[in-house]
Amino acid sequence: MMDRQTTHAAEEDPRNEHLLIHVNGQLVPKDEAVVSVYDSGFMLGDGMWEGMRLYDGEWAFFDAHMDRLFQSCKAVALNIGLSRDDIRALLDDTARANGMTGDAHCRLMITRGRKAKPFQHPSLSKWGPTIVAIVEHSVPASGLAKGIRLASVPQVRGLPHAQDPKFNSHSKLNCVIACLQAEAAGADEGLMLDPHGFVNTTNACNFFIVRDGEVWTSTGDYCMNGVTRANVIRICRANGIPVKEKNFSLYEAYGADEAFLTGTFGAQTRVASIDGKDIGDGTCPVTERIRALYKDLVARTVAEQKAARQ
Repeated sequence: MMDRQTTHAAEEDPRNEHLLIHVNGQLVPKDEAVVSVYDSGFMLGDGMWEGMRLYDGEWAFFDAHMDRLFQSCKAVALNIGLSRDDIRALLDDTARANGMTGDAHCRLMITRGRKAKPFQHPSLSKWGPTIVAIVEHSVPASGLAKGIRLASVPQVRGLPHAQDPKFNSHSKLNCVIACLQAEAAGADEGLMLDPHGFVNTTNACNFFIVRDGEVWTSTGDYCMNGVTRANVIRICRANGIPVKEKNFSLYEAYGADEAFLTGTFGAQTRVASIDGKDIGDGTCPVTERIRALYKDLVARTVAEQKAARQ
């Protein structure tokens, strides 16, 4: 049996013990990087975040990530107080201070800021947002090539009028519970269903299957608003790979020829099994083709971004 792992498992890098972290406009040593216990993100999960990867000095798909971030913050009346260019500059400064030009992953976190009292009302956040950027040396762990083991879990993706799953919110308890349920079942991550019982996402990534050469993913109604998910769908459509956004059941997932997860960190990560049932015969020709096309898309996008900034 494989050791338990996650889709965000990375190779150990001792340089990450000595990082400089961006905290509200300052670069602070990792062991001194703190926020107030009155911060709305710590106290209530009131904030949004983005995960981005650095390739050759460029944050891949930066505009798509900023679209998601600014739309999410607007929807919850969280004034970032910075422009896209400001955010780009602080990310670049943080990466540069840590000697990074590639093989790095950022988690940018923006909360409503410090509160005057330890209560819920947003008006108690009186001093503007808290902005933190953690940029780590990060290469996906080699063990991920063996694939992730999923367990279907009772925790479901929520309805949009409860808490819209499209928010990259600090409020991740729903997904944390799903992850705990998967661990209790002996799996690596949880495969979450939508409110109607159809397959949706895992607790951390979007989910795809391949059946008879067709790529299937959920309708998108209850899933994370994934940048990598959208790029995979776009890649398939541009390269003659049949792709469908549709409802499908665990029955159809169990019988898939291939399954994979998408996310900014791991790009496309193979799924080895669901509920103890092996997926396919272990070969993943469609997934491998998508990986190659995605790698090419990243290279072209990074080159275009670099050219546009020169």
